[in-house]
Amino acid sequence: MSMKRMISARWRWLAVMAVPMFFSAFTAPAMAIDADLVVGPNECAECHKAEAAVWQKTHHFATFRSLPQSKEAKEIAEKMGVKRLKADSLCLNCHFTTQTVNSKPDVIAGISCESCHSAGKNWYKVHSGFSGKKEGQETPQEIAARWAKAEEAGMIRPKMTYTLAKNCFSCHLVPNEKLVNVGGHAAGSPFELVSWSQGEVRHNNWYNKGASNKEASPERKRMLFVVGRIVELETALIGVSKATEKADYALKMAKRADNARKVMASLAKLLPDAPELVEITKVANSAKLKLNNEAELIDAAGQISVLGLKFSDTYDGTTFAAIDKYIPGPDKYKGPVSN
Repeated sequence: MSMKRMISARWRWLAVMAVPMFFSAFTAPAMAIDADLVVGPNECAECHKAEAAVWQKTHHFATFRSLPQSKEAKEIAEKMGVKRLKADSLCLNCHFTTQTVNSKPDVIAGISCESCHSAGKNWYKVHSGFSGKKEGQETPQEIAARWAKAEEAGMIRPKMTYTLAKNCFSCHLVPNEKLVNVGGHAAGSPFELVSWSQGEVRHNNWYNKGASNKEASPERKRMLFVVGRIVELETALIGVSKATEKADYALKMAKRADNARKVMASLAKLLPDAPELVEITKVANSAKLKLNNEAELIDAAGQISVLGLKFSDTYDGTTFAAIDKYIPGPDKYKGPVSN
């Protein structure tokens, strides 16, 4: 059965719309954040004190000072013709938080709250406003409306698993051929969503007022694992689409994409009750991993994104126990967990 018959009219419409959207989003190494809309981590820390304390112990926080001192970073910058890492350069989107100060962009932090949850000017007062009441006084309808309004204004909430994962992969997989082939930058890190979200960057302490930093539930980890694999496949295909010459970048991106396709095929067999995974595998295999094949690969990535969003919104992980043995355990989590 064709993809068009497998998904609803709504999802078909989204698939068509997704292609130009995702093409534009990945023409740069990372999804750029509008510095005019950045409020800075201090605004977030006023309420999220425990989360900010966790953040300050992470590599995301440390990059503000460590990257400009890195010998490797300086060598890459020199090859790319970048004179100052904290100036207008390729480094800003992934390694720093930039805010407009006195009409000029200014690096104010390393990788911070808005790097993951999007620039907050349009939503941070909405999400914390309690509908004009005191905390605990809102009706369920008011709470739902407040969160819907924050999401519409651009907030990426933790429950928006696919969008959040895509934000992670936009930096942890580097779809920039020149940066890799000329600059010598890695084509990406061995990023995996469970192990990288449950270690030092975990800040699951809002609902218990900072009493503990809880590990995600088994069901949540199942969803993180599968969604992460879908996003990796989508992002890797976009990475291959940028390849124009047979060199380090093209080879590494093609290898990552090919491995991601094989993983997806395995997940489809393990989780037969999630037919989206079969369709994702078919779409991914239909696109050739070759040079100068941007249109076909971007089209496949767009379709996978739509199916991935549908998967993320449809399931909660309760029926996915078959993949538990493949999900990384605490010994694989990246960095120490702060409690």
